[in-house]
Amino acid sequence: MLDTDKFIRNLIKHGYTHLCTVPCSFAKNLINASINYQDKLEYLPCASEAVACSIASGLSMSGKKPIVMVQSSGLTNMGSCITSLLNPYEILFPIIVSWRTYAEGDSEIQHKHLSSELPNLIEAYGYKSIILKKDQIDVAIEQINSCNQDKFICLLEANTFSEVTLSDENQLDLSKFPKRSKYLKELNSFIKSDELIIGTTGNTAREMYNYMPDTNNFYMAGNMGGALSVGLGAAMAGKKVIVCGGDAEFVMHLGGMTTSGRYRNLKLSYIIFDNESNKSTGGQKSYQDHLNYLEIAKASGVLSTYEIKTIGEFKNFLKETRDLNQMSVARVKCSYDPMSPRPSLEKIKSSKKIFLFDS
Repeated sequence: MLDTDKFIRNLIKHGYTHLCTVPCSFAKNLINASINYQDKLEYLPCASEAVACSIASGLSMSGKKPIVMVQSSGLTNMGSCITSLLNPYEILFPIIVSWRTYAEGDSEIQHKHLSSELPNLIEAYGYKSIILKKDQIDVAIEQINSCNQDKFICLLEANTFSEVTLSDENQLDLSKFPKRSKYLKELNSFIKSDELIIGTTGNTAREMYNYMPDTNNFYMAGNMGGALSVGLGAAMAGKKVIVCGGDAEFVMHLGGMTTSGRYRNLKLSYIIFDNESNKSTGGQKSYQDHLNYLEIAKASGVLSTYEIKTIGEFKNFLKETRDLNQMSVARVKCSYDPMSPRPSLEKIKSSKKIFLFDS
């Protein structure tokens, strides 16, 4: 296992300036260390992997030394940037991709295909893959540096970096807001049997499984940023839909919101559970407090928006939108519970059957 602090100090020594990333639990400690060393290696959280790749390209062409860090499923989001920007313009910088594995029966089905095919995908992009050395920092740094000279992508295995906690000033305190589980319990007791509930990837879907046993839930294990668009499709097919999303999920594919606003006269509610963090990948801040989610929704054409900070306000939102024949968006400020167990593989796969229920 690599000493994470020492690894970061070596990156700084070699002149690296920015870590452009979409968080991954495999890279949690690397990200935490980067945040703690923010004044020397800028941690640059990005809305999507394509954004990270594009920003790094601009930095690199301007003389800076960026590193991009994403997870394996997110590499596909970078595909167009790699093939139509990096390759034709011969832009080189280190790309680290976590190699998410899969064992038969694992509920993280979003990683099943790429667990075996990731090197082939990297080769299809015109790159070679190398596994980041776990036990020799000097070799690992050499591997990172080699990505500036040739088309290599470093694969990050589990348990590569030693434990690093965020410094006190980078810790997040949301204790004044209700936990998301309390909101979900209210949703569970209020929803009609003909309503379809779609949960975005990560802790939202896990908590729906644990706290909403009486509703028609679709647990979207992957496809981060796509929950609203899935809900829009179901609503266009005549379903009454509630989408449970999150703040980081909201920005990943913002086009889902702008498209949904065009079809605002549908029975579709989008709940943005805003805990200001990427909880399932280590609890780092999402750094999106400059955004006004509801103003973005309004600018997209949504007419009914709600700012919610209490359980009472959440109950009122549910009552007001129960029979509303137009799209609504609610930003719900919340804190988070401890990590919840994932739904079983069988439960995840069978959850798509709810789309066949009559509304």
